Amino acid sequence: MAGEILFTYDPTPGTWMYDWDNDMKEDAKLAVSAGFVCRHLPTTMDAGIGIFADGRTIFAFPGAPPAQDLWEAHARIVSKLGPEFGIIANVYGGNAQANGSDPRLIERFGTDIRMIYKNMKLTSMVKVNDWGPFDYHRDFNLTFPMQLVGDVSINLGKPNWFVLPDTRAGLMVTWRSLDQYSPRYCPGTIINAAGEEVCDPDAVGDLGQEWEIRTYLHFNIGK
Repeated sequence: MAGEILFTYDPTPGTWMYDWDNDMKEDAKLAVSAGFVCRHLPTTMDAGIGIFADGRTIFAFPGAPPAQDLWEAHARIVSKLGPEFGIIANVYGGNAQANGSDPRLIERFGTDIRMIYKNMKLTSMVKVNDWGPFDYHRDFNLTFPMQLVGDVSINLGKPNWFVLPDTRAGLMVTWRSLDQYSPRYCPGTIINAAGEEVCDPDAVGDLGQEWEIRTYLHFNIGK
């Protein structure tokens, strides 16, 4: 059993808030869609399907997460202050379960913000105690205490709100903290049964971290 309540403020209904391309069309100085979802799950679910590390072989998880009531609050905020300046933010928070069999319940929240000003585009993201960017992170309940992403780019044409081909140059910075529930976390090592030295994510240690700085140049050659 589930329930949802949704509140919408859109002073320019000619650009409908729920059009698939509203990111592009919305022209209100401030439009907001905010909602709350609650799910009552009194029993466990059917086991899900996972994919091994080779990217091809599938398997069935041995079970599913236990019964749990879940909730999430979310909002989308759009502000188009002019034809060359706009901001779109998505905010969420709540608890959630993995797709696989791990029973751990997480409480997560985060936001992503996109801003366009003339030929510049800024994209940023903050995620706290949430899964990583790939499907298998949720399948195996792999979370990071904190994830930060910033991406700034300059377009030769008009910046696009969508991830569509265009000609632009940019800089993207990603930083994550790591704990015992994160991939690649290695506070210490142990010797396994095969005599190999491997990471021990349960060892006592401080939070780990990983970061990446990426520059890119995209070309779009169209007719």
